[in-house]
Amino acid sequence: MGSAAKEVASELLPFLRVYKDGSVERLCGSPAVPSSPEDPETGVSSKDITVSENPHISARVYLPKLSQPDQKLPVLVYTHGGGFCFESAFSLMETKFMNSLVSEAKIVAISVEYRLAPEVSIPVVYEDCWIALQWVASHSADDNGGNKEPWLETYGDFERVFMGGDSAGANITHNILIRAGEESLPGGVKIEGAFLTHPYFWGSKPIGSEIGGPEREKLAPFAVWNYLYPTATGGIDNPMINIVAPGAPSLAQLGCSRLLVTVAELDVLRDRGVLYYNAVKESGWKGEVELVEVEGEDHAFHILKYETQNAMKLIKRLASFLLKF
Repeated sequence: MGSAAKEVASELLPFLRVYKDGSVERLCGSPAVPSSPEDPETGVSSKDITVSENPHISARVYLPKLSQPDQKLPVLVYTHGGGFCFESAFSLMETKFMNSLVSEAKIVAISVEYRLAPEVSIPVVYEDCWIALQWVASHSADDNGGNKEPWLETYGDFERVFMGGDSAGANITHNILIRAGEESLPGGVKIEGAFLTHPYFWGSKPIGSEIGGPEREKLAPFAVWNYLYPTATGGIDNPMINIVAPGAPSLAQLGCSRLLVTVAELDVLRDRGVLYYNAVKESGWKGEVELVEVEGEDHAFHILKYETQNAMKLIKRLASFLLKF
């Protein structure tokens, strides 16, 4: 070997290792795969695009097989999971999941490739996804300026804009919905609905079946947040991760009309997802909220085991949510 082994500065096992030279090695996540002009299994087309040059944000855009040339389709802005620090809109598992969902729901979807922590701080991750949502909404306006995506312009129905995400991506979706309740989007676009699958929320005090005591701080939901965002006000009780923390924004201001929360029975985050559903219901929010629980399954099973019967059933359920209007 020509050079000495690099020195490790810190680790967040089993997810990543940071070296003293500032480089980051990701230890999990599925491999990147190219987009496809036509997926052989679903017929879905995909391509990779640049949403913003500065900051650099890209995305994978999906289009289903069309039954008529100019049909208008619902638009889904999707944020992938991976603890804010791994996985990608361009990875094998996310692409397989998106192909299935786009084929089932007949939607135009934009899976956002936001920048990952720890190279950027967690608030930057949220900001990237907000910029991407604004960019999508900008296609609703009739001006000819800017960086437009033809699939969105031609096929997108901006009366039916949705958001969705799994795990950390569901957390991002929630935080963007709070912001969308306070700030308007280009063209006056409103978010019709959102789904949060196995959302990554947490807090210092155990609820339901969660464990307490010193072991609690070793659990991934605590360790990941603490490592990636050590300066968060309130730590693990920051309102971005603990939606019922003192000072958290009212859930009544969520900026969409419908919400679907899905949890998995064996997921360590299950009780937080149920808490979120109940807290939204009791908040005075004027929308319609539903909860779906899948028995016998663990966190993000519909992505990690995308070919199983339960995964396909959940994807059909998400699709029916997107199609209901």
